[in-house]
Amino acid sequence: VASAKSLGMPVVMKVVGPVHKSDVGGVVLNVSSEEQVADEFKRLITIKDTTAVLIQPMLSGIELFAGAMAEPKFGHTILCGMGGIFIEVLKDVTAGLAPIGKPEALDMIAKLKSAKIFEGVRGQAGVSVDLFAESIIRLSLLVVVAPEIAEMDLNPLLGSVNRVVTVDARIRIRR
Repeated sequence: VASAKSLGMPVVMKVVGPVHKSDVGGVVLNVSSEEQVADEFKRLITIKDTTAVLIQPMLSGIELFAGAMAEPKFGHTILCGMGGIFIEVLKDVTAGLAPIGKPEALDMIAKLKSAKIFEGVRGQAGVSVDLFAESIIRLSLLVVVAPEIAEMDLNPLLGSVNRVVTVDARIRIRR
């Protein structure tokens, strides 16, 4: 409760442990009172495989995805698309080989079927394509200097016109 108070309400609460947090009811958005924080903590901590509960400031934006997969003969494939639940539902992902520069990252974003959403639709603000590209470039550079990364997912990143923030990440290291 003290953590949520120090961040300021509303907050988001997420389980640590389960890979697909939403599928197990492990993400609670817009938690806006101390009582709700306490109640949700009690519920979340009992979810199978949960080792902790993460509390973060509630941010808004469009859910994006960036990821990397090691390919034995080619290095790392870098992926991008819509994030959160949209990645599995829309399957709208583009790929390139690391290292990715700005022109390649912008091209990957432009080739997404969902790219128009980044311009903003129906009164909703869009996403800074340059900042999304920067996230893709940085991920690409990370796997170049740390080739032991077998897989890495930044999902979701929350994008708006003035920022792109990684909200959740998963990394698998090659042994």
